[in-house]
Amino acid sequence: MQGWIEAFQASVDYIEQNLSETLDIEAIAAKAALSPFYYQRIFGALCGMTVGDYIRARRMTLAAQELSRADNRVIDVAVKYGYDSPDSFAKAFQR
Repeated sequence: MQGWIEAFQASVDYIEQNLSETLDIEAIAAKAALSPFYYQRIFGALCGMTVGDYIRARRMTLAAQELSRADNRVIDVAVKYGYDSPDSFAKAFQR
């Protein structure tokens, strides 16, 4: 029983370590030794949100922290976290 918890935690750790990269559900699910379908169902049941919502929320949290520092430009932070323009980043940030 303990093994699946560790495998699931490894998948969350993988997400956290790669937030500024393109994340693929297949690679994330593989860290937990699950199919993408079952991983997403289990993630939703355990975390109360979708994998995509979790990733967006974590990216926005990190982006907000970076923007609070004096020398970071909005466009640089937006691109780092996968947004094509400051406008799309601003809309995501407002949500």
